[in-house]
Amino acid sequence: LFETIGRKLGKLPVLAEDLGVITPEVEALRDRFEFPGMKILQFAFGSDADNPFLPYNFHRNCVVYTGTHDNDTTVGWFNQAGDYEKERFLRYLGKTSTDGIHWDLIRLALSSVANQAIIPVQDLLGLGTEARMNFPSTAQGNWGWRYKSDDLSKDVCDDLKSLTIIYGREPQNS
Repeated sequence: LFETIGRKLGKLPVLAEDLGVITPEVEALRDRFEFPGMKILQFAFGSDADNPFLPYNFHRNCVVYTGTHDNDTTVGWFNQAGDYEKERFLRYLGKTSTDGIHWDLIRLALSSVANQAIIPVQDLLGLGTEARMNFPSTAQGNWGWRYKSDDLSKDVCDDLKSLTIIYGREPQNS
């Protein structure tokens, strides 16, 4: 199917949601068609050095996220993380900024080798669990958070612009 579609349309802009239990067959399919996989930084610090979500284990052909719609915000994640996970994260950073833990994880995402980086707006705003989008396997309390146009300050825009320039992630001209 992917071969036929690829012959008709060219390289497919497909992202493989390769999270959870992934079989070797799924990995082979992803790799065969060069679909980028997902790397979630919030998953990186709860285990050992072989964790595939640690940035030094990334391959270029991936998309890095601070977290997804199914995760807590970065501030919420950090506040609820266990001591081991927090310590590993802080030791990995080496030094935290005065800008907030959310900017530290954003900086880590943007500085990675991943071809693309996706930062939820809740993380840009430094919001906590109250702004979480989805609680998987629950029917209530999902998708209620809303962005308002005046939420994004000039300072946040300037900070994001600065980081995109520093890490070479400016929009590419077509």
